[in-house]
Parts: sequence; structure tokens; C-alpha cells
Amino acid sequence: MNIKIVYLARLREALGCSEEMLTLASASPTLGDVLAALRERGEPWSYELGEGRAVRAAINHEMATSTDALVHAGDEIAFFPPVTGG
Repeated sequence: MNIKIVYLARLREALGCSEEMLTLASASPTLGDVLAALRERGEPWSYELGEGRAVRAAINHEMATSTDALVHAGDEIAFFPPVTGG
């Protein structure tokens, strides 16, 4: 199954790309599965997307509130740092 990954703000800079296509083997992956697949690449993904890092995710432009959120073929997942207003 293929999904589109988009990296915004500091993640785009740290990972050296703004978007990519990712192929997942699981038939019913979750956002947590996507994160695990990206972290398995090693640095810098394992650090930037690691546990405890301030990273948010949206699936098809809707904020994901849990890593248990299901991901479907063709979905777009955006990863970004939290934003504060001023």
C-alpha cells in the first residue's frame, strides 16, 4: 500500500525532503506503524520522529489524535512541529 508523507517546517530541513511516497506492507496500518517504519531508517528519522519529540501528524488534512488512527492507501500524512501563535 502506498501513502504520501509530507514533512513541514523544521522536519523538512532536518530530513532533507519535503515529501515522499512510502510503501507499507501491512494491510491495515496505523499512524504508529508509519512512524515505526520511518524510525527504522535510523538517523535523522529516528531522532526527529522519536518518542518524546514535539511532532504532530495530520491524515488527509485532519489532525490525528492517536497513533492508533488507521491509514488507508492513497492517504496523505503530514508531520510537523507544534505551532504557537503570537
